[in-house]
Amino acid sequence: MDSLLYQATDRVAWLTLNRPDKRNALDAHLVAELKEAFHQAGLDPDIKVVVLKANGKAFCAGADLETLQQLRQNSYQENLADSESLAGLFEQIYTFPKPVIAQIQGHALAGGCGLAAICDFSFAVPAARFGYTEVKIGFVPAIVSAFLVRKVGEGRARQLLLTGEIITAAEARNLGLINYVVEEPELKSRVTAFARQLCSDTSGQSIAATKKLLSQLAGMSLSHSLQLAAEVNARARSTDDCHRGITAFLNKQDLKW
Repeated sequence: MDSLLYQATDRVAWLTLNRPDKRNALDAHLVAELKEAFHQAGLDPDIKVVVLKANGKAFCAGADLETLQQLRQNSYQENLADSESLAGLFEQIYTFPKPVIAQIQGHALAGGCGLAAICDFSFAVPAARFGYTEVKIGFVPAIVSAFLVRKVGEGRARQLLLTGEIITAAEARNLGLINYVVEEPELKSRVTAFARQLCSDTSGQSIAATKKLLSQLAGMSLSHSLQLAAEVNARARSTDDCHRGITAFLNKQDLKW
């Protein structure tokens, strides 16, 4: 059985975690497959949106038991290489030039919660649970913390990371960890409709430039961030998509990307 399934339909790439017997836990093989799948979707000009979803009851339970057992035997250099690989995947998704949507049909815990949180948009069923449980087993939620602080702020990140508490989908939405809570029968249709809307209503060039800008702004001074924003703004004005969009707006025409 493949750990990850890849399907492209109507300009959307559907990436499905496919280790339901392991609660779609992350191991080195799945991390490598996810990297390759995002690389493939990024190069495909026909793909505008990526949806990350999972088979089975859980979305992703973080590291699997075999991985946890192995890391106790690893040298520092081996553990560093493994950690850098996971960090590379998270950075790849976070900086991916196309919108990434998480379709969360079940629990997302530890690294799995981090995986869900770095997506641009997230839809979860009410029964899904979220949490960074690393501190409960003497581990450090190091990689996920770099992204969580950016997403929800230090105060809320401290609450989640230092307690290891597991929260409901509604609580996750209120904290800004996810975007939408959707009843299970409607999950797939809502995600599909949202993905198609992004495909038809937004410029791929604009999305890529905006995501890159957002990833660079954190930590910058106001003056530096405004200078960068001005440069991005100026470059955007000379793109084909901007010229096309302005023409359609001035002529009061509907524009489908």
